[in-house]
Amino acid sequence: MTYTKHIRLIAALGLISIAQLCSSSLASAQLTDIGKLSSGGKLKPVQANMDIRKYVLNLDVDIANKFIKGNTTVNLQLKNVADTILLDFIQHYTIESIKVDGKAVLFDHKEEKIFIKANGGDGVKPFSTSNQFTAGNHSVFIVYGGNPPEAIRPPWLGGFTWSKDRSGNDWVSINIQKEGGRMYFPCKDHPSDEPSEGVEMNITVPTGLSVAGPGLLQKTVTKKNKSTFSWKTNYTISNYCVLFNIGKYRVFKDSYTTINNHVVPIEYYILEEDSAQAKRVIEAKKRDSKILEKYFGEYPWYKEKIGIAAVPNSGMEHQTMITFDNKFIFTKVGGQDYSANLFHEYAHEWWANKVTNRDWAHMWIQEGIGTYAEALAMYELGGQEEYNKIIAAHKRGIRYRKPLVGGEELSEDETYAGNDIYTKGSFFMHSLRYVLGDEVFLKTLKQLATDEAYTYDNTVTTTDVEQLFSKAAGYSLKPFFDFHLRTTQLIEVSVKETGYQQYQIKPLNYFMDLPFEITINGRATRMMLGKDGISVKSNTVPMVDAAGYYLKKVVIQ
Repeated sequence: MTYTKHIRLIAALGLISIAQLCSSSLASAQLTDIGKLSSGGKLKPVQANMDIRKYVLNLDVDIANKFIKGNTTVNLQLKNVADTILLDFIQHYTIESIKVDGKAVLFDHKEEKIFIKANGGDGVKPFSTSNQFTAGNHSVFIVYGGNPPEAIRPPWLGGFTWSKDRSGNDWVSINIQKEGGRMYFPCKDHPSDEPSEGVEMNITVPTGLSVAGPGLLQKTVTKKNKSTFSWKTNYTISNYCVLFNIGKYRVFKDSYTTINNHVVPIEYYILEEDSAQAKRVIEAKKRDSKILEKYFGEYPWYKEKIGIAAVPNSGMEHQTMITFDNKFIFTKVGGQDYSANLFHEYAHEWWANKVTNRDWAHMWIQEGIGTYAEALAMYELGGQEEYNKIIAAHKRGIRYRKPLVGGEELSEDETYAGNDIYTKGSFFMHSLRYVLGDEVFLKTLKQLATDEAYTYDNTVTTTDVEQLFSKAAGYSLKPFFDFHLRTTQLIEVSVKETGYQQYQIKPLNYFMDLPFEITINGRATRMMLGKDGISVKSNTVPMVDAAGYYLKKVVIQ
């Protein structure tokens, strides 16, 4: 769509006059290259002063013109007085007006941000006599419209995907993990601040289509040729999970009884044309629920639902409504249907949605443990052999390009791009399990997933995870975490013949005493390897960690 048509369309929809548009910044004419956008990063002090309480989105989706219009209310709390409220919002949209606590305010929309001013001018009365927003609660009401960015390679390069199902019905998906919620609604786009009072979404689409969203569906209102679907979640939720999907859906319903005997609705928003697959997917979902609850505790959102929505791209972990492509590709593990995509995204209900990294620098917590959950599923379905196979596959997939934790206050791109957060993150958990033993490791992993100190309103960092496991171990695991997560090194061990059938086994890059499985004369024994190493007697060259619990390099001398 050309810029001229873009202006006329907005004006026709009554959002703003052509004269106003033409006199405004040329930013709308030069739409943002969203490829450079990445949520998170260093938090600006003016945003650190804000605590987001709730988002309310009221949007009309014009599918034919790939256009959205409406408003977003941001309820927030300022810790201290401020002359500016700063929200993130890309340049693709034209903002008609902004009110704070019902009063019109001046604003500047530039550099993918909205600078909302407390001082008056140009006919707008000052917000207060002191030209400052007071400390405490405020409600920011923003009216806007525009063409959302179209996804290039969803879900990895995000935006809106405007597509058709096989029957020719409109089918729209949204993916915004990399770029953030600012792709289509004004927000504080940082993982450290989730809306503690939840989100409301009132999404209007052409009648005949349905909207799948987070939380619980409150009502559906149809007027003439449009239907509005009102979704609400009372839980905290990450910005990139504040979204919806649109399709010619048929909703299949079931229920699941959790490990704590709560009955949770299951709702599968599947394309009408794929209805025959619904039962198969739901049964797999129930089975996966039992596996995940065994290791990580009760399903986190039992007051709302277990949701699935069909989308035209690979799935994502959107809270209480994970997405699943409609290819229905299953493998057999232990004679049972298994979908890695379906299981992995579901594991994120615990690792990402319930346990959330405070900063994208610590994204391995969400993705690495979510990937390790797949190994636990393999064990439950196919036993130790299937567990070993997937762990070996994760090990082969490690590229060692950069550390899993490359600093602090990083953007999603800075951590994600070229990183091993999935594979090395999973293998790290495998190594940690060997160091601690099953009893301590599994108990502590479940504590991380269930203790209120690490869940829901409370976000986590690598240090939080390390200190929890160190406390459980009874000694500091910081050197172990630092070596594996903050470097790309391998553990190097030398095996040196020192005499007839005598060998010294010694670490070459020692960072802490570690247990190793040493195979001597065909018998594997767990032995502690310290800085000075150990001496062993063996008829053959001893084998170090033959089962592969560590990322290592063994040097035979």
